[in-house]
Amino acid sequence: MKVYKTNEIKNIAIIGNSGSGKTTLAEAMLFESGLIKRRGSVKAGNTVTDYFPVEKEYGYSVFSTVFSYEWKDKMLNFIDCPGADDFVGSVITALNVTDMALMLIDATSGVEVGTINQFRYTEQLKKPVVFLINQIDHEKADYENALSSLKERYGNKVIPIQYAVGKGESFEAIVDVLKQKMYRYKTGDATPEILDIPESEKERADEYYKALLEASAENDESLMEKYFEQGTLSEEEMRDGIQKGMLDRSIFPVFCASAEKNLAVHRIMNFLSMVAPSPDQLPAPKDDKDVEVKPDSSASTSLFFFKTTVEPHIGEVSYFKVMSGNVKEGTDLINSNRSSKERIQQLYTVAGQIRNKATELPAGSIGAAVKLKDVRTGNTLNDKDSEHIFNFVKFPDPRYRRAIKAKVESNAEKMSEVLTRMKEEDPTWVIEVSKELKQTIVSGQGEFHLRTLKWRLENNDKIEIEYIEPKIPYRETITKAARADYRHKKQSGGAGQFGEVHLIVEPYFEGEPTKEIYRFNGQEFKIQNRDTQTIDLDWGGKLVFVNSIVGGAIDARFLPAILKGIMARLEQGPLTGSYARDVRVIVYDGKMHPVDSNEISFMLAGRNAFSTAFKNAGPKILEPIYDVTVSIPSEYMGDVMSDLQGRRGMIMGMESEKGIENLKARVPLKEMSSYSTTLSSITGGRGSFTMKFANYELVPTEVQDKLLKAYEEQEEDE
Repeated sequence: MKVYKTNEIKNIAIIGNSGSGKTTLAEAMLFESGLIKRRGSVKAGNTVTDYFPVEKEYGYSVFSTVFSYEWKDKMLNFIDCPGADDFVGSVITALNVTDMALMLIDATSGVEVGTINQFRYTEQLKKPVVFLINQIDHEKADYENALSSLKERYGNKVIPIQYAVGKGESFEAIVDVLKQKMYRYKTGDATPEILDIPESEKERADEYYKALLEASAENDESLMEKYFEQGTLSEEEMRDGIQKGMLDRSIFPVFCASAEKNLAVHRIMNFLSMVAPSPDQLPAPKDDKDVEVKPDSSASTSLFFFKTTVEPHIGEVSYFKVMSGNVKEGTDLINSNRSSKERIQQLYTVAGQIRNKATELPAGSIGAAVKLKDVRTGNTLNDKDSEHIFNFVKFPDPRYRRAIKAKVESNAEKMSEVLTRMKEEDPTWVIEVSKELKQTIVSGQGEFHLRTLKWRLENNDKIEIEYIEPKIPYRETITKAARADYRHKKQSGGAGQFGEVHLIVEPYFEGEPTKEIYRFNGQEFKIQNRDTQTIDLDWGGKLVFVNSIVGGAIDARFLPAILKGIMARLEQGPLTGSYARDVRVIVYDGKMHPVDSNEISFMLAGRNAFSTAFKNAGPKILEPIYDVTVSIPSEYMGDVMSDLQGRRGMIMGMESEKGIENLKARVPLKEMSSYSTTLSSITGGRGSFTMKFANYELVPTEVQDKLLKAYEEQEEDE
């Protein structure tokens, strides 16, 4: 394979709503490039890019897939991304390591919620976008409607370079306004008849051509001057102007095709090879020290590993982008994340399962290596002259969680190992062995996301598992002040145990000082604040521990033991066994024994005094509340709002955005358990949502009563 220069490389993410035909387009491109001799289909389960068993089983993409081919003296590297919102992590990764997005639009549906969500990531990352309206020959296709939805959403930046003549079953041709030609297709023939634009289409073609001409000229002063002088530009000049417009996101070119029939795929391939930006035309990424790293092949070598797969008969395949320098087989590098050495033994460009040997890959390239010793997704490998670490890929918070359990206990350890490996392949998984909940919690982007994990565990690794409703990480706190004392006394021959602790507990609020006088049952307690410790609890909230001992009633050396006893009780609150938080504890008196007092005595006395006081201090249960944003077509607003209110959600506001409603609410985590499934059912799969932890709030009285009863029953069973 030829060694391409950085400016001859094109890195492109193929994105779009589920069902828009991305995998089918990838298959058509590989066929046109000559890398495959026969096109597969998603339905038949024999495509190059959807080759994992779980993808064949479900009939949709689960993983992003890298594929590369040579075309018109350029190297084009694509990442074909899943369309389902559950696998958005692949889209985010792909957009971070590529230099533009080819976004497919289903000609039967136009702009969908998935389109909007994925386009938003291109905005955040400032990546150029080309739209491809696909499936233009489908019986329900409507190019004009799809184009109108794009223009309505993204305005005059949407510039058609091609448009379809006829819609649905009457589709017959594509007019290319840049080429000033019509491509007429006969049934069953992917090779078009190339014609001059007929008079019947002249007015429409001229209108689009003028818009394209003006948009091309606007991005370059010299082109603008020439346009004013001559009234036109050459095709090459227009391409230059289009590229500049794409780079500053003032132009979103629109093409059309039928990937399934391989109609006009050749044309989009040509356009991308000529106009898609190369890595050196985009702003240079920055490392973790905020240093720009330009894709310069003469600089020191740095590789960023963005994806890992485990494949039969091969093992781990690690995909990387050459951020700077170049890499050859036999290159020795240092893993800056793990401080280990690696040798790149074998170097490839890939097309799904097809691996093509590469001798050298320059800056900007996307490649793969196999059987690396100690490389994980997100790692950076450098030569001895650089110390870059790249951590620019930021994933969304998980939205769906389940407790996972091996049906056969002896498989528990193996299950944990596989889950760790699968997280390497998909970093949007969050795997947590919760000491608090006594469960292994798997969190992902949705029900489909977790369903595929279950399928892979059971079919690939032969581990039968079950999902269980996860426990909620409730917290306990108090709502008023209370006092208690406890004497621990034990005598069994020889040295005994003795410790007595008197303390006050009260709710802690940030910035509120300790009072000087407390009253309980007509008795007054004066407090002298001798020392205060504020402890940030690992599970959130604070414990404020106040030493108010006077006259040496308790020796200072026993105070750490009292605190230890209180901390132990905070880890298992008296109401439901949940963590307790936001409590001020004032130790104001006690007693010692000159012989029998020791640390264990005061730890137990402190623990029991605290437990008694806590129960008398109006204890309440807190639940985690999440900020939820739901994006839906306008017609579903009423149903979605009613459903959220039925989940004890508080509607915080809404924003309308060109036919899409963004509904903001605050909802208890307990009520979000199966929300992704419900939302999909309400909206026919056209809704999406994000959720992020907000805070803890008191549960309603009726909910607390149910929780207390359930905990009592559990304690009795145990």
